[in-house]
Parts: sequence; C-alpha cells; structure tokens
Amino acid sequence: MNNKTVYDAIVVGSGISGGWAAKELTEKGMKVLLLERGRNFEHIKDYKSAQGDPFSFPHRGKTTLEQQKNYPVIHRGWAAHEPVMDYWANEKDSPYVETKPFTWWRSYQMGGRSILWGRQSYRLSDLDFEANEKDGIAVDWPIRYKDISPWYDYVEKFAGISGAKDGIAHLPDGMFLPPMDLNCVEKDVAARIKTHYKNERHLIIGRTANLTAAIPGRTKCQFRNRCWEGCIFGGYFSTQSSTLPAALQTGNLTVRPFSIVTQILYDKNTKKAKGVEVLDAETNQTYEFNSKIVFLCASALNSAWVLLNSAKDIWPGGLGSSSNELGHNVMDHHYNLGCSGTVDGFEDKYYYGNRANGFYIPRFVNLGNDKRDYLRGFGFQGSASRSGWSGNIPELGIGGAFKESITEPGGWSIGASGFGEILPDHRNKVSLDLNMKDKWGLPVLNMDAELQENEIKMRKDILTEIKAMFEAVGVKNIHSWDSGHAMGHGIHEMGTARMGRSEKTSVLNSQNQVWDCKNVFVTDGACMTSSACQNPSLTYMALTARAADFAVTELKKGNL
Repeated sequence: MNNKTVYDAIVVGSGISGGWAAKELTEKGMKVLLLERGRNFEHIKDYKSAQGDPFSFPHRGKTTLEQQKNYPVIHRGWAAHEPVMDYWANEKDSPYVETKPFTWWRSYQMGGRSILWGRQSYRLSDLDFEANEKDGIAVDWPIRYKDISPWYDYVEKFAGISGAKDGIAHLPDGMFLPPMDLNCVEKDVAARIKTHYKNERHLIIGRTANLTAAIPGRTKCQFRNRCWEGCIFGGYFSTQSSTLPAALQTGNLTVRPFSIVTQILYDKNTKKAKGVEVLDAETNQTYEFNSKIVFLCASALNSAWVLLNSAKDIWPGGLGSSSNELGHNVMDHHYNLGCSGTVDGFEDKYYYGNRANGFYIPRFVNLGNDKRDYLRGFGFQGSASRSGWSGNIPELGIGGAFKESITEPGGWSIGASGFGEILPDHRNKVSLDLNMKDKWGLPVLNMDAELQENEIKMRKDILTEIKAMFEAVGVKNIHSWDSGHAMGHGIHEMGTARMGRSEKTSVLNSQNQVWDCKNVFVTDGACMTSSACQNPSLTYMALTARAADFAVTELKKGNL
C-alpha cells in the first residue's frame, strides 16, 4: 500500500536522537513523520507505577519466574525490575543471534530508552575527537570540538543539564543548571583525592539531565530517584517530557507507532532516498511513506539493520556499504568492575532525599606524561551512602532494643564502577542473519563482537587504580569485583555506520549524511567514529541538532 503524502522528512525512531530530530525539523517548518516500531507511550498517563509506593508492587520489585524466562537478556544485569519490565522489548518476538555474547538492551515504545537512560551527560573534547588520528586507530573523526561545541550549548539549554563548572580541559564545561550536591563523605573523599594526587585527579558531582531548577513545561527533580518508571514532573529529559511536546506544538508532526521500518527506499535514477517501507507491527500490512529527507535514529544496531536491509539490489551489503564498513566497528563502554568499602567518622551525618545522581571521576590515564601499556582511558561513576534498616540482623537483637536500632541508619559505604573506552575495530561487527527470523518474518542481527587486547589490559588497570585511590583516601574494608563484560552490556552501543573524511573508509560524512545517499542522515550512536569513555547521549543530541540544521538549509537550497 502506498501513501500519497510526501513529507519533508521522515524520522525513524523516537528515542533521544529521534526526538531531537523531530523537534528540530518541525520547528524549522518541516512536515515530519515520526515512526516508532513499538507502542505509543504517553507522558504521565502511561507511567503506571510512578506515583505508587515501592512497597505496593505485588512482588516488591522482583520479577516473576515467567518474566525471567521471557526476558533472559534483561536478566543478565541490573535492569530486571518489576515496574519496568514491560518497558523492555519482547525478546521472544525480537530475537537475535550471538556468535559472541552480546547483551542488547532494547525498549520498543514511544520515547525508546529515553525513559530508561541513566541521564549522565558529558561532552567529548578534542582529546577524544583527535585520538584516532594521533593513535593511528581506525579513521579520523571528520569534526573537532569547535564544530560541535555550539550545538552542545544549544541542546544543554533545552534538555536541562545540571552540573558544576569544574575547569577540566578534557571534560569541557557546559551550559549548566546549578549542580546537585556531593554528600559529606563524597566531599571529604573528593578533597582527599585532590590533595593526594596534587590536583591531577578529580571527584565531581555527576553532570546529569535532571533539572535542579524549573524550566518551561517541566518541574525540577524531586529527589525520588525513580526516574526510569517515568517522571510525572518532567524532572529529567526524555522524548515524552521535552522534545515530543515541542515538536507536536508546531503542528508539523505526524506520529505513527507500531511501524517497523524494513528498508529505506532508494531511487537509483535520482540517487536519493524517496522514503521508507514500513511493516505495521499490529496488522502485518506493508506501507510506503515518501519524503525528501530521512533521519535514521533507530539506535546504533537497529539503524545498522535498516541500512543493511536497504538497496541490496544496488549494494549487496546494503545502503551505505560501499566502504565495507557498514555494520563494523561496534563499540560500547566496558564496565562491570570496580571497588567498594566503608568510611568511618560520619555517623552523625546524613543526606537529603534520594539523589538521582552520583559522583564522577573523569579520565586521568594517558594524559600528559602519564603513559600506560594500552590506549585511551576510563572514568569512574559511583556514590557514597548509608545503609538502612535492612542491614540489621533480627537474630542479633530483641524487643525494644531491636526496634530502636532499625530507626537509625547504618554505616557509610562508598563504591565506584569503571567505564572504559572500547576502540573501534573492524573485526567487531553485526550482520543480517538470514537463518533466524523475528515475529514478523524479518531477518535478525547476528552479533560478532568482543573485547580485544587493549580493553583487557585496561580492565586490569581500572581495578588497580580505584583500589589504590580508595586506600589513599582512607576507605576501609575495600572489596573489588570484576564480573566480566560482554559487548553491549554498557548499553552504549556505538559504531556500525561511522563518520569519516572519505567515502572509501566510512559510511557517513562530516554532516552525518550517508556518502552513498546524501538525503539520508544517521545521528544516533551508529555514527560514532570512536567511543571515548564518557556517556555518549549528549553527543547524539548535539550531532542530531547540527545535522537537522544542515539538512534544512541544504533542502531549501535545492541540494537535497
């Protein structure tokens, strides 16, 4: 079935990148069709558990045996939690193949993972944009910090990023709302780190997309720390609370859920995309929607899937495959390791509320004169807190004494997890697997990616450094852990359609255009040329806003 409407733009995916694309394009006067493969999901109305008490959940937050059976991937980590299980993609309907272990976190609903993300928001710097060229790894980024800096400013102002101006050269400051506070133990540890390491290492409050002051249409964070159930106050940035309302307000947006984009429709005569093919997830009907430009924002791996499945009569490897890099260079951030311990001397102190944030220790290795036996670096995310009543053992108390003991908080502890950079590597790839099909008869992705030697060396150093740091500042009873890392588990999948300076070695140019089809833009994690060690979502926002501005300008000039 063909739809006769020709939109100015089609946006594929409604998560962080797709929401931004919809906002920017509609506000610039474009008539936009936003396609989401999953269900509709409305702000406030569909946050079913957000206003209830945690103890009111039937299973007190635990998942059922049936959920454990139906969501085996989500149960590999920390994300299996009763109130949000139906926020995750149905793994039976949407399977994938693991040639090598790969933990793929997917949320197929309006807003995608913008409801569920961790909200840590950091800029990349020229240390990151120049790293590939200096290290002789993969290909050079086609942009530098000066190219994206004004777009970081732009998206931070709208999204609402709270943080402190810390003056760290390789972690640029931004347009911040007032920072949240470190608690008393974190402040003490931060001061000790600063002194011991002669101001070469820093423990700072996290820079987070949680409001510390109200902005139009949204109320500041209420310190409930139940963000991923959905925030009825709009206290953190999501498609639902921020970009979607802005796009809808223009009157230029059409939203279509349950729309699985199966391919970008390529016209070999014009050498442009003319739209997309959509499989209705509810009716199994096939539709074509036409547009002048396409923004592919389905998340790194799903965007790769769409490209791999498009224009195969022209390029057997898919649209954008002429460089032989499409689907390759899969990246993530490796973690699942760190240290924890106890801190004495603050038994008369506590903190306010449930802060939806923690501290951040920015990268400090392979900087200046510091040289390691591996490339790039890592940061740490963590927090200090006091244990509650559940730390008491009833068998060791009785009667009134026990009742009194559980009204007092326990001791202080501190913990930090490392997040390390994964290098782009052609060997790490995804591809279409024609032997397995999903619920709709479509081929699925085959994951063939793993940590390489550089990351394995780095992981040893991560544990050594955090343990030494905690020892240096007086943390006691230190316990370290490393539970291993399968690719994808960091939830920051990147690569597969990297930006570059040449169509012979990359999928996208400096404006996020597909070299082989200039009216298709890819602005989610697929576009990343390297991963840095910072959380990447803020960079997706900035690149999307930048690409949308370029696309509209070029469209008006008649160049697209």
